[in-house]
Amino acid sequence: MTITAFIGGVKGEKWCQILTLLMRLTIGGVFIFSGFTKAIDPWGTCYRVTDYLGTMGLIGWTGTAQFIAVALAALETVLGVVIAVGAYRRSAPWLALVLMLVMTPLTLWLAISNAVPDCGCFGDAVHLSNWATFGKNVLLLLGIGYLLMFNTSLRGVYGPAVQWVVVALTFALVMAIAYYGYYVQPLIDYRPYPVGTRLVTTSAIEDSDEGEDDFIFVYSKDGQEHEFTIDSLPDEDDGWQYVTRYHARRPHGKVIEQHGDIGSGIAILDADGNDISIDVLGDSHHTLLLLFPDLPHVGVVNSFALNELNDAAFATGTDVIGLTPATAQEIDLWQDISMATYPIYNMDDSELKMIARGNPAVVYLEDGVIGWKRTLSSLDGVTMPDHFGELTDDYDPDAIMTALMLAYLAGMIALLIINRTHLVIKHLFFRQKKVNNDAPTT
Repeated sequence: MTITAFIGGVKGEKWCQILTLLMRLTIGGVFIFSGFTKAIDPWGTCYRVTDYLGTMGLIGWTGTAQFIAVALAALETVLGVVIAVGAYRRSAPWLALVLMLVMTPLTLWLAISNAVPDCGCFGDAVHLSNWATFGKNVLLLLGIGYLLMFNTSLRGVYGPAVQWVVVALTFALVMAIAYYGYYVQPLIDYRPYPVGTRLVTTSAIEDSDEGEDDFIFVYSKDGQEHEFTIDSLPDEDDGWQYVTRYHARRPHGKVIEQHGDIGSGIAILDADGNDISIDVLGDSHHTLLLLFPDLPHVGVVNSFALNELNDAAFATGTDVIGLTPATAQEIDLWQDISMATYPIYNMDDSELKMIARGNPAVVYLEDGVIGWKRTLSSLDGVTMPDHFGELTDDYDPDAIMTALMLAYLAGMIALLIINRTHLVIKHLFFRQKKVNNDAPTT
């Protein structure tokens, strides 16, 4: 018996159809989740793509990182939905195979070289080691191989005539989610500093004179995080990468309660490299943080909006502080060009990007707790209120995400009804006709 004949015979089996359905949902679900987490945070995906390009020596391609980030998010999400609902039953598995034949060798190289500690496959939602990522991709390849043989054994949810509409609706959803993630803030915040997080804790202020000996430093290597004291810090030349730090007397990690502590978390440095986080934020009741991950590219145009924001904040008694990983020379040049009157301090690049997305981004603190965060461009034209805490009351990411998902599901359901109603009617008609034909005559 030939392989083709064997596959043809197995396709009619009930167990084959059940297994095909499970494979569709599993593989499609993984692709959907991977693409969704990238679309949620296009800035974060862009940073990770830039890391990849840098490690591969493709510095000239970094200008395309944002396009690659959004395109990859759209491709994975659309491909996942198409596979899950059984659309394009022949071509979808082949496209998935091509994608995985690119990604799997790449993740194997990352697992061996550890050039990038975290592949970023699932954004900041789920962190996998490079070897775990490679193993996941191998399993996906096996599942895709199964679908290449047996995906046609089971009909799809939608008919061939409307499969393109499924792609269009899913693509529109991804673009809408990515739009908010890029121009405002991610609609779902998977990072350690969501709204409601206290950047500097009360205990940090009380214990601020205790020195660095009271801090625990977290470094990662081979996808695993380890804790060290100030006297036992590892050598970064050995592959260790700094992650964060926290006070030994305070809990480490994400928010414990709505306004709980995350430990020290951030380190704001003065021109001499001294940590002045407590001095800068500890006594401030209302603070507006202006985050400049890439200060040289903020642009003079933004300086006018920033100065207006600074003036409005000053009128309401709100302190304004700029934070950037830029050098002292770049900071001095920016202050000369922009005529900024607010102080600008130094912060680690990775910490800065974890707090908020955008270049620049704006974060409002009230008693050290994050009240809201936005990109500067999303605040353009907004009337400044008397209290900065009310500046973005009209922006509700949970409500926006819910509305987008409901609109998408409504479109998919409506499409299904339009596409399949005639089959239901046809089935009921022939069923009734058969009953009438089988009825005994007198």
